[in-house]
Amino acid sequence: MSEEVQGTQEQQAVFAIEKIYVKDASLEIPGAPNIFLEREAPNIEVQLSTGGANVSEGIFDATVKVTVTAKLGERVMFLVEVTQGGVFRIVNIPETEIPAILGMACPNILFPYLRETVSDLTTRAGFPPVLLNPVNFEALYAQQQSNAQVGSNGNGTSH
Repeated sequence: MSEEVQGTQEQQAVFAIEKIYVKDASLEIPGAPNIFLEREAPNIEVQLSTGGANVSEGIFDATVKVTVTAKLGERVMFLVEVTQGGVFRIVNIPETEIPAILGMACPNILFPYLRETVSDLTTRAGFPPVLLNPVNFEALYAQQQSNAQVGSNGNGTSH
């Protein structure tokens, strides 16, 4: 019976966080110190992307990258780029489901850490904190999959 229990344990699906880390962070304030004299509220632009890669058998690295640009007209007040990473153990899960896990489940876990890092960096830079709005990674993943299918339909057009 111990062999039967052992065989069952070996087939059990595993999704676990091994490590969460800041892979890259940068802050630029090109107009400092004069930019701090401005009292006008900046226009905030946010660009977000996700990524994932197999590191070794059953070990995957997932990332969420954000670029936050604050502008007054055409002048950049500050630019913050952060890539939040996570190492995840994914075992006994069908190969076809792993891209969805890396594109939805992992980013949902990483995003609160990314939000905190961005807020902390902007505060330390002397600006009010930038609070990133929640992201629907399921919708973002579905859109990426849809764009990938349109791009690979072979009709020769580029998008």
